[in-house]
Amino acid sequence: MSNTPMAASPLTRAVLEIDEYASGLGWDQPARLFALVDTARLRAQEPGLAAQLGLEDEQETSGLTPIEQDEIPTGKPLDEFLGTIAWPDAVTGCALTVERLMLPPSAEAQVPQGLDEAALTKWVARHPERQEVRMTVAVLRDGTRESAVRLREKDSPTEVLTGKDLVPGLAEALKATFED
Repeated sequence: MSNTPMAASPLTRAVLEIDEYASGLGWDQPARLFALVDTARLRAQEPGLAAQLGLEDEQETSGLTPIEQDEIPTGKPLDEFLGTIAWPDAVTGCALTVERLMLPPSAEAQVPQGLDEAALTKWVARHPERQEVRMTVAVLRDGTRESAVRLREKDSPTEVLTGKDLVPGLAEALKATFED
């Protein structure tokens, strides 16, 4: 992808590729789940699929190819849905992109005590310092993780924040999809 740094790890490049894809779809999108597969293995074992994905001529030998999965069911909490996933051995990792409202750390002290999840969601939605964000989180079977966070108000490829510990709870939930 044009906006992914070549010096980055294959996992970072995959996260940024997914972020760029999601960005092209615009905001107010549903969560999207991706399987991450070893690109060289995909080309060797599934040449037809690799050709459909435009990977047959790539020279890279250590990349990851994101493959979008079926739509995530609406009406089921994301953590419950993730608990139902079992990946085949060919899947090296997985990634999820999801939009959420976030508050800056300075606003955490203002959160009223004793709110249930629905009330907390409403409270955050009304808070004047809330930020709309798109989070893309990926994990590999070995626990390696990477994240990208994009603020809606700074919707530019040069403003995407990356790091392995930006969304630790979601990374742990994705890692759990690989556990027996």
